[in-house]
Amino acid sequence: MLPGRDLFTVAGYFEPTQALIVQGCLVAAGIPAVVADANLVQAHFLWANALGGVRIRVPQCHVQESLQIIAAFERGEFALDEDTDIGTDTGTDEKT
Repeated sequence: MLPGRDLFTVAGYFEPTQALIVQGCLVAAGIPAVVADANLVQAHFLWANALGGVRIRVPQCHVQESLQIIAAFERGEFALDEDTDIGTDTGTDEKT
């Protein structure tokens, strides 16, 4: 079998940054997701419609789980409010 032949498109976005954020959510959930055509859309934005935008592709066995995570993302379940602490340096690497 050729590499990548079992990948299925689960979402498409016209902004590469949005696709990369969603891909990050999928990867964080343990789903091996890849982004297709991000560089092409960035270089030739007017082609985005013809290409179907920037596509997120996952193996067939992860399609349903991916769709659920994408739906949760679109509902705003992963959004952070202004007061969310996203972490600070704990100082464990500090040199004295």
